[in-house]
Amino acid sequence: MEQSEVVKRVVGILTEAGEIRRLLEENVDRDDVETDSSVVTALLNETMPRITIPEDASIEEVAVLVGREVGGAVEQLVGAFTLAFAMLAQVHDSGQTDVTSADVLQDLALRAEQIGSGGPEDMDP
Repeated sequence: MEQSEVVKRVVGILTEAGEIRRLLEENVDRDDVETDSSVVTALLNETMPRITIPEDASIEEVAVLVGREVGGAVEQLVGAFTLAFAMLAQVHDSGQTDVTSADVLQDLALRAEQIGSGGPEDMDP
């Protein structure tokens, strides 16, 4: 999955979490708020690689293979969440009261296409 798509999906997860928080703040006893983790599970299923492990692989070989294959996907996810956090923190720390977290996330989603193949470090928060 391209890094820009991972960032967009992370923005979707954070936006959904913000909406759930808002709804529960309105009424903590709500029973119509969906709080399952299917969106997160779907993202993990799409970003994590399928790994084929040879039957005769040693424990060390399995560890190296899994580390190499999963490492890149974990870096993508951590990078996307880190970028979102940094952008949200920057607005918070600047004291801007006319910009909501939803505004920041929407801006991040729009700017996600600017992310090069190098990952989120290509974008300024």
